[in-house]
Amino acid sequence: MVVLPHTLEFDAHPHHVLREVERVLVPEGQVIITGFNPLSLWGLRRKCSRQNASPPWRGHYLSVPRLKDWLTLLGFEMQAGAFGCYAPAVTQEKWLRRFHFMEAAGDRWWPIAGAVYIVQAVKRQHGMRLIMPAWHDRKARAKALVTVTRKVEKMDSRNGFKD
Repeated sequence: MVVLPHTLEFDAHPHHVLREVERVLVPEGQVIITGFNPLSLWGLRRKCSRQNASPPWRGHYLSVPRLKDWLTLLGFEMQAGAFGCYAPAVTQEKWLRRFHFMEAAGDRWWPIAGAVYIVQAVKRQHGMRLIMPAWHDRKARAKALVTVTRKVEKMDSRNGFKD
């Protein structure tokens, strides 16, 4: 399992990171990715902020459909996903209380507008079949093919020698 917590949006080459994840995972291995959603109020705030802003705002946010496309191209199958944090990015307690209703109604009314997402994908290798060595069966077959014959020696009754 590989966990990528907000890794892709702060890397210069996120598709290289996903390629490396695909390379190191075994078949049926899992990857869990968290990221910031550009189609949210937080994504809107990022668009409006300065270029040299502090860390969550200067990343390059990836949308979930784009991430799904990349994962599908690399042979991953999406298992689960969820969005969260529907309120706008405010720091004052007064405004957090005012926007609390958005957290309660977010999954129902605007499910894809959550500020953060978490995605779980599984690496699939279609057509792959695990072939185990059959060493024990080969030995058993080899033993079954060998026939054991007993040579019966006859004694010559005239001189007592074996033939």
